[in-house]
Amino acid sequence: MAGPLLLDVGVAATAMMPNGNHSTSHLGIVTLPVASSAMSSQTSFLSVGSTVVDGLPNMDGKDVVQQLEILQGQLLKERNVKNGAENMLDTNPNDALRTRIEETLGQANRRIALLTKRIEELREQSAPSRTVRKIRSAQNIGVAGPSGISNSRGYNPGLASKPSREELTANHEDYRTAIAQAASCTSTLVSYARSGSTANSAFTASTSMTSLALSNIEDPSLDHIRAEAMDKLVQALQSNVRVAYELDLDELLPAIQPCLADAAVKETRAGAYRLLCHLVVGADVTGRLRTFGIDYYIVRSLARDSKHAVEKEHAIRLIRTMVEVGRLSSSGSPAGEAVMRALVSIAEHVEDPFRLASIETLAEIMLLDVDLVSRTGGMRVLLGVLAEGPEEMAPTLATTFLYLLDMPATRGYLNPGTDLEIALSGITDAYGKGEAHLDRMHACAKVVSAILRTWSGLMYLCMDNMQAIRALVDTLRIPSLTTRDVVLDLFFDLLHIKLPEWHAAFINGRRLTMYGRQKPLSSQPLDPTGDDSAQEVGRLNLIDQYIALLLLVFTQAGLVEALVTVLEETTSGSKIARKATLLIGEVLQLANRVLPLSMAARIQTLTRVFNLATDYQDGHNRIVGTSALSSRANSVDEPARRGQRSAEQSVKVKMGMQIDDRDFQKLILETQVLTAKDHHGWKLSALFDLVDGPLLNPKRLEEALKVSKFGRRLMTFFHPATLNGFARQKRTKQNLRWVKLGCMLMTTLLSNQDGVRFLTTDDPMLRQIMDAFNEIDPTRGAAKYMEEHLSYGYLEMLGTMSRYQDGVDLLEKLKFFTSFYHLSELRSREDLTRAIIENIDYSQDGHPRILLSKALTSSYQHSRVFATRHLGVLIQNSTRASSWMLRLLLTQLYDPAPEVCELAVQYLRQACEDREVLQLVVEMQPTLDHLGDIGHPLLLKFMSTPIGFQYLCDAGYIVQEMEGWFHERNKQYAVQVEIYLARAFNLAESDEDDEQLTFEGTVPAHFYGEMAKTELGCQVLLEKGHFNEFADFIRLHGQESEDVEIIEKLKSVLWAVGNIAATPRGLQFLEDQQIIPNILEIAEQSLVLSVRGTCFFVLGLISSTPQGAETLDDYGWEATMSPLGEPTGLCVPSTLERFLTLPPCYAPREHETSAGLPPLPTQAERDALNCIYNLSNTVIANASSRTLAKLKSRPETRDVFSSLRLFDRALQALSTQRYRQPVRRYIFELFDVRLDSIVVQSLQEHRRTTILGAKPGASNRSKTPGLPNARLRRTRRGSGSSESDSEDDYIASETEREIKPMKLRPAQVIVGGFEISDDEDDSDGLMASQT
Repeated sequence: MAGPLLLDVGVAATAMMPNGNHSTSHLGIVTLPVASSAMSSQTSFLSVGSTVVDGLPNMDGKDVVQQLEILQGQLLKERNVKNGAENMLDTNPNDALRTRIEETLGQANRRIALLTKRIEELREQSAPSRTVRKIRSAQNIGVAGPSGISNSRGYNPGLASKPSREELTANHEDYRTAIAQAASCTSTLVSYARSGSTANSAFTASTSMTSLALSNIEDPSLDHIRAEAMDKLVQALQSNVRVAYELDLDELLPAIQPCLADAAVKETRAGAYRLLCHLVVGADVTGRLRTFGIDYYIVRSLARDSKHAVEKEHAIRLIRTMVEVGRLSSSGSPAGEAVMRALVSIAEHVEDPFRLASIETLAEIMLLDVDLVSRTGGMRVLLGVLAEGPEEMAPTLATTFLYLLDMPATRGYLNPGTDLEIALSGITDAYGKGEAHLDRMHACAKVVSAILRTWSGLMYLCMDNMQAIRALVDTLRIPSLTTRDVVLDLFFDLLHIKLPEWHAAFINGRRLTMYGRQKPLSSQPLDPTGDDSAQEVGRLNLIDQYIALLLLVFTQAGLVEALVTVLEETTSGSKIARKATLLIGEVLQLANRVLPLSMAARIQTLTRVFNLATDYQDGHNRIVGTSALSSRANSVDEPARRGQRSAEQSVKVKMGMQIDDRDFQKLILETQVLTAKDHHGWKLSALFDLVDGPLLNPKRLEEALKVSKFGRRLMTFFHPATLNGFARQKRTKQNLRWVKLGCMLMTTLLSNQDGVRFLTTDDPMLRQIMDAFNEIDPTRGAAKYMEEHLSYGYLEMLGTMSRYQDGVDLLEKLKFFTSFYHLSELRSREDLTRAIIENIDYSQDGHPRILLSKALTSSYQHSRVFATRHLGVLIQNSTRASSWMLRLLLTQLYDPAPEVCELAVQYLRQACEDREVLQLVVEMQPTLDHLGDIGHPLLLKFMSTPIGFQYLCDAGYIVQEMEGWFHERNKQYAVQVEIYLARAFNLAESDEDDEQLTFEGTVPAHFYGEMAKTELGCQVLLEKGHFNEFADFIRLHGQESEDVEIIEKLKSVLWAVGNIAATPRGLQFLEDQQIIPNILEIAEQSLVLSVRGTCFFVLGLISSTPQGAETLDDYGWEATMSPLGEPTGLCVPSTLERFLTLPPCYAPREHETSAGLPPLPTQAERDALNCIYNLSNTVIANASSRTLAKLKSRPETRDVFSSLRLFDRALQALSTQRYRQPVRRYIFELFDVRLDSIVVQSLQEHRRTTILGAKPGASNRSKTPGLPNARLRRTRRGSGSSESDSEDDYIASETEREIKPMKLRPAQVIVGGFEISDDEDDSDGLMASQT
């Protein structure tokens, strides 16, 4: 015996070594001795019908596919020889045996290299399938790009941009490499699938122990090879998207099927699901997967326990991929009923780690096919999650249900009064649950806020006389401090009430006598797109109109009365009482601002509050009433108080200038400047009063500077060279007062000539500052020092000097501006440049404006962005239009950076709200064609003036844009408004990359609305006839409730009509066409709730003109007027029921077929099936499980659990009945059936012949046609073993229930939710297999 040789694929046989012992490797692979290494070389290549030629088997007369199969088989054997030899070396054999093993290992390595090279040559020469033939077609493409790729599954070559020649070559090489790798992996999977199929056929024909051992032992090695091939194939698919469109699925899918079988390990099944996720690139792929029986494998995988987490994860990923593809292609149901039931069971199982993923998947599927989710019990589960949690899923589910409520076709699936109202239960049922329920209430409040900020949610909750809204308001009457606090915060949020700065002090019980100083301009945000700029006082918008309706709903539901009840039942000094008092005042003020006068007057009567305030018998009630009324007075009189404080300050300054000598000397001594050398001992309040008062008098200033040491000692502190002086102080909130004092000191000194002379000749502060600027080292940054110390305050002081002509002259004399010019060119000190630009004054022409212009044209983009933003703020804060500012801002429109151009456009749009500014900009006639879409909003502003419209009309812009808006951009406008409304209500996350569209006035600028502002624009609109087409569309499709495209177009048309009606000239178009009654009819009767909401906003636009408000008043819609009698663009119905009433909707009934399932032929099968159905009933589940255990333990009945016929009926039960996750796992473990391609094919054949072949009205007692009584051998797992956890096992109860045969009927035409193809071959029937 010269050397050992490992048998093929780890054959589980034993042999004796020369010493008489067995030799076993670390992997448990047993080896046999052979005669010699030469014989080993020949034996390893032995195969049927082939001989070894030059180290390779002789394959003459065989085609390429057969050659590849032989070579793949030989390669597998040689790899096993290699692995076995390596394992033998690990056992520390003797020297002679080690030599023979090493010789065998070396020969195996050489043969592996030779076989691998030959296989690659065959693949390059002639591909064995269509997949490999794609390599040649790809080679012939050259650099033609994706044009040569098949578009059979959705590849769109027009989506790719033109790359360079180098990129084309690189992409082409990547594609060739990826598709070659994919072809190699596909061939590997196909070859092993065919060899496995041949082995299965041989196994079916022969039941010898040798074949059985071979079949069982090959599985681990095959799993490893298949998993490796699938991983490489996934890498190829990830490297190039085009590969997925080129693979031959007819060849690949059958090769993947064995990897999903129960015989494979969980990692292999997970890899198969992962591969399928990358292959699903179209709805046709999903259909083919279901034809191959993917639902069977997914249902089985989802029923496994936590040990198979990786498999379940990738199975759910495949489902989500199929759902995503179904959403993009709109191809109907993305999943079958069987898979849906499996997902529902996981979503119900609280302890399942994939519960959240299943809930999200069900929500996505519900958007695509609500009937499927409702039919399989998914909607019930999602409603339970909405009510009980997890809390992080509640907002997503609420949005999903709100989407369903919008359309009448899906609204009927929710029961009014019970389903969506369950979202309120976290608040309405919170009484008595204690502080532990607080987090749940806060989460519920967020969901309720999201619901009430949508049209569908508001109108749905207003059904049944606002029962749900009243329940929410009545929670304020519950004597629970926690509930009341949460609900009060909810109403503050819903009504968009911005609490004043003093609200925290008020709620904490402090007196409202101290008011903070106004923040300086430098500390305020400079972003033009922020909320502060969009929500100015007195400017009403779409949000205000929605808040007006919401306020009417709440007040009609008894909000004010409930708040008064809170005041009566709580202590007057408590936080809840103060918060309720504050809310009452804000509600009354909001009603006065957004509601018509008649409605606001009814709310502000406050009869109960006045009765409490005048109740002299009960002191508590009187305190409560007066506190509520005083809070209202505080909120109303706040602006007047601010003006009064400003007047008091002015009087104080004038009185300080007339102070006498004695009081002046006393005030100087009070500052402690003369007595305390260190500045820490100085009294800052006295310094402020002195500098901003008496020192403004020239006589007192001269006395302070020349007679006493006060002025010089004070100025010495501000010198940069002073140790422990101003520049060395830390930048803290308390020390910022020194910066303010320095600026006030500069103002006082520059107010008279003595101070100017003192700064010029007597004091060295300015020279020291100038020396510091000149000594700045551009290679060393000191930005951090300025951020941490008060040295930045020198720039604010210099900015204060630039406001005065003497200060500018002094800065020029000391050459400060020259230094500023040099600093603006230093990239390392952009902080200094920004500080200079921000603090310098530009009211006078000269160096400051030149410096700003230099910053606007800097070579550094960050500097240009900052300078542009600051210029925009200057324009916003200017009292009148400045042509020099506008010219500089128009120059920024030609900046090479798009960010700068967009920022300039935003500020110009805001500035052009002023008609005078708009006229100046139009007269300058800037060119905006290069801006593209960024410049469109500014061009729309130009259209609102006669000069601008004529200018754009001559340029051809009007005609071109009019066609674009009529066909496409009108729809985009409607979508944008809905998106930004959702963002304003915090219902959608904003994307920084999206175009920022702020609400200016009532609505964003619309092309037709701006056109209708000029006489020439109305003439063009009339000539084009677009408005007539809009009116005809509204009349024809106003009540559309099914076609989504028509509904979206209807919304866009309504927005166009509303914007036209918002102008005095445009309203005449509506009157001529008599379209207002049609809009009112849609607003009050449309079944689509979002369309009603659109009409509500459109009616507000119509009411923005006096004629429109008068017209709507005749139809019962009241407009809100300003104190001067001008319309504000807000309009609400005089009777809420007209607008908020909804007709009942009903879900479509399920159409059941009359076809019945034939009964099972044996009594044991019928009894088992009856028990399986009874497992869905929790009352009798224990008795049924005990009966099933008895059936399986009896020898005469245990074989029924190996029947594919009963297994198929059990799968139907799982797909039509509700089972908990442990029950589903228990049912699968009852059967001794292991899923593989043969079993799945047999199940599909049985389903097709038994169910689809059943005639309607057939007798339930008829015999099942053509179904042999197949039996399967039990697996090695004992009948009592289970994959489930111990807590999920069933325990038989003491009671026993007699099992009666039951009549089974399919829920749908395709029973069980498994896809059945009628065109499959009907040749094999129901095959029996063994495991």
